[in-house]
Amino acid sequence: QVQLVESGGGLVQAGGSLRLSCAAPRSVRSINAMGWYRQAPGKERELVATITSGGTTNYADSVKGRFTISRGNAENQVSLQMDRLKHEDTAVYYCTAAVLRVGSTFYQYWGQGTQVTVSS
Repeated sequence: QVQLVESGGGLVQAGGSLRLSCAAPRSVRSINAMGWYRQAPGKERELVATITSGGTTNYADSVKGRFTISRGNAENQVSLQMDRLKHEDTAVYYCTAAVLRVGSTFYQYWGQGTQVTVSS
């Protein structure tokens, strides 16, 4: 199975920062957008941030102004800079890439998830 490769999770104190990175295999082409989801204990998976191939970004209201999503050096890379972290940000973060296929259909690739824990 093709998976995105994630890194950068860890334990940080409230108010601190972490940077998550994600890369799709080079075999994955025509990526329309990449983004990050997260799932906290007892919560449903929610969208955190997205960035299109053209650089347009969108953020969940809960992270707006604190998180910054950006593309990496390569088209298949994306990062999430998380600043002023709160305990509520504690979750498993999943990277995703949306690929446009022939026939105008989309397929999403997913990372394995990386744990972000923010202490109170």
